[in-house]
Amino acid sequence: MTTTDDYAAYIASLPRVLAGAAALFRDAEGRVLLVEPNYREGWALPGGTIESDQGESPREAARRESAEEIGLDVPLGRLLAVDWSVGPDRPPLAAYLYDGGVLDAAQLASITLQEEELLSWKLVEPDELTTHLLGSLGLRAQEAYRALQSGEGPVELENGRRPIA
Repeated sequence: MTTTDDYAAYIASLPRVLAGAAALFRDAEGRVLLVEPNYREGWALPGGTIESDQGESPREAARRESAEEIGLDVPLGRLLAVDWSVGPDRPPLAAYLYDGGVLDAAQLASITLQEEELLSWKLVEPDELTTHLLGSLGLRAQEAYRALQSGEGPVELENGRRPIA
C-alpha cells in the first residue's frame, strides 16, 4: 500500500458529520420567515445541506438554499450561531445560521417557493419560534435572534442551547 492509499483509508475510517446552513430573514416588524417542508413535520428556516463535496462553504450554502427555496438571492449578513446538534436517528449536525436581513414588502411579495420541497411560508413573532420549529432548530433560531438583537455573536450552541462553561 502507498502512503496515498493509507491516507485515503484513514479518511474513509473517520466519523461522518452532517453540515447545514440557513438564513434568518425578517420583515420590517421583526417577524421571522419560516417555510413548511413537504418531506417532514414542522416548519424550517430557509436553508439546507452544505455541498461540501463541491467545495461549498456554509455561507454559500445558506445563500444558495435560500435562493432555491424561496427565490430570493440576497447577500447574507453575519454569522449568528453555530450549533452542534445530535439526534437519535442521524449523525451529528453542524448547523450554521446567518442573518438574512430585513425583507421589504416587494421582496416578500416576490417569494417563490420551491415546489419540490416546500408547501408554504409564513412570518412568525420571535417568541413563537420554538412553537413552530421543532427540537433544537427552534432553540437555535431563538438564540440566533437574541444574538442579532443584542449585537452578540456568533453564539456557540449544543442542541440549540448555550453550553455551560
